Amino acid sequence: MLGKRLQFLALLTSIAFPVPAAQAATAPAAEAKTAAAPAPAAGAHGYAPLNGTAPAAPAREIKSTADHSKFKELQKDFKTGPEVTEACLTCHTEAAKQVMKTKHWTWEFLNPQSKQRLGKKHIINNFCTAVPSNYEFCTACHIGYGWKDSSFDFNKQENVDCLACHDNTGTYRKLPGLAGHPPYKDIEFPPHSGKIVPAVNLKNVAQNIGKTSRATCGACHFYGGGGDAVKHGDLDSSMKNPKKYLDVHMAKDGLNFTCATCHETDGHNVPGSRYTPTAKPKDVSPHMRGKVDENPATCQSCHGNKPHKSVAKLNTHTEKIACQTCHIPEFARGGVPTKMVWDWSTAGKLDKDGKPFKLKDSGGHDAYDSKKGDFKYEANVIPEYIWFNGKVNYTLRETKLDPSKLIKINSFEGSPNDGQSKIWPIKVFRGKQPYDIGNNQLVVFHTYGKDDSALWSNFNWDKAIEFGMKEIGAEYSGKYAFVSTEMSWPITHMVAPKKDALSCAQCHAPQTGVGRLDKVPGIYMPGRRANEWLNTAGWGLAGLALLGVIGHGGLRLYLW
Repeated sequence: MLGKRLQFLALLTSIAFPVPAAQAATAPAAEAKTAAAPAPAAGAHGYAPLNGTAPAAPAREIKSTADHSKFKELQKDFKTGPEVTEACLTCHTEAAKQVMKTKHWTWEFLNPQSKQRLGKKHIINNFCTAVPSNYEFCTACHIGYGWKDSSFDFNKQENVDCLACHDNTGTYRKLPGLAGHPPYKDIEFPPHSGKIVPAVNLKNVAQNIGKTSRATCGACHFYGGGGDAVKHGDLDSSMKNPKKYLDVHMAKDGLNFTCATCHETDGHNVPGSRYTPTAKPKDVSPHMRGKVDENPATCQSCHGNKPHKSVAKLNTHTEKIACQTCHIPEFARGGVPTKMVWDWSTAGKLDKDGKPFKLKDSGGHDAYDSKKGDFKYEANVIPEYIWFNGKVNYTLRETKLDPSKLIKINSFEGSPNDGQSKIWPIKVFRGKQPYDIGNNQLVVFHTYGKDDSALWSNFNWDKAIEFGMKEIGAEYSGKYAFVSTEMSWPITHMVAPKKDALSCAQCHAPQTGVGRLDKVPGIYMPGRRANEWLNTAGWGLAGLALLGVIGHGGLRLYLW
């Protein structure tokens, strides 16, 4: 099924339709000249800044129907990103309107079932915690320009950033603190580091735009939560050019997929959601572009619900077990550890000179940062496993808490008996964060800024919380403490080759009696919780019974 789909896509993309010169200017942005310049080591967060001058894109054979370097609108020296967008819109007249209808633009989502208003704009998480009052820093990963406060105009088309997703030079970068803009002049980043990030050559980038890539998507998604591999665990910089053992779909020596191969967009809307994931697809027929179906970004959209040809027995597992459970044996296995614990309660410690400091773990990763508290990283992590039916409930800022209990920022619904659930692998991110003692609610606090209320400037929790709560117009009692929290993420990337998938024994565990799914309730598995002495006694009794039958039969024959 997968092979047929790939052949179909290859046939479509191999056909070139010549167009008149007058129409060439209206060719889609996705059909653009590609350029092979080296990409920066880090993404939009810029944790490994470039030094020197950004490399120019070398000449390359044009396979598209449009060469953007020849467009009259793109011959000027652009001073700002919005100027580039205005030029793009002269041909791609509907692009910005489409983008403005997506979650990538609004950073909000109304769950149609729970009616919870979600999205980065509203949710408090347990890593960077909240966007409000920290817009200039967080919006380095927004596909827009100028979101520095709550007055940002979401209806202004030139605020849409086309280059963030369509850059093919590898030189376009957006840095924290610039409210979604790239650097228009050389800038030292991180501050006081002595490392210089060069100004982006907007003209060069605009003339070399093309389809999205692992690098452009990863510039934000690999570095979400404040750094490489912090948030997801199955998305990090190792996925930019993964080896086949890491991800059989995205590896160049595998299928060489980009993110958009599975997350096939329609009008700039990217399918696949962390808020309403597809846990058990109803439609398992192959996805085709233009066909309206449940979600093309699922394993079943290519492989169907009976993907195993040589061992048919494995197909009986797919009714209750997600493909990812067997085919992603560990996450954070590409050489980049993922953050598993973030404790904000210890933030604010200063050295003997009254200065903030950092401590490293044995792997060279931050173990403590005065700005953020304590961290713990892990690599090659075995997921936790749960029943999941696609429904996710969130603890919102206005939700009343019981601080004596562990607070789950999000909780996944599912059971072995609802007919909608499968056993899924997840990453559970654990932390401590502030809450309002008087109101028993999570708080928004102000981290980034040059003002006296920013936590990273003055290390004063009272001022940071007061400022953040005022920013969203919420009441703050004036007293805070810290509460333990958990947040869960489905694991769905880093798909291993089939030879590296889980073996039967890793779940059924006939030798040890404890398998991968031992803590998952409501399932019967032969070999689960096996007891060696009980097994020996059982086989002994079976052997004696067999001897009795043979002896009895032999005696009957002899007497006859």
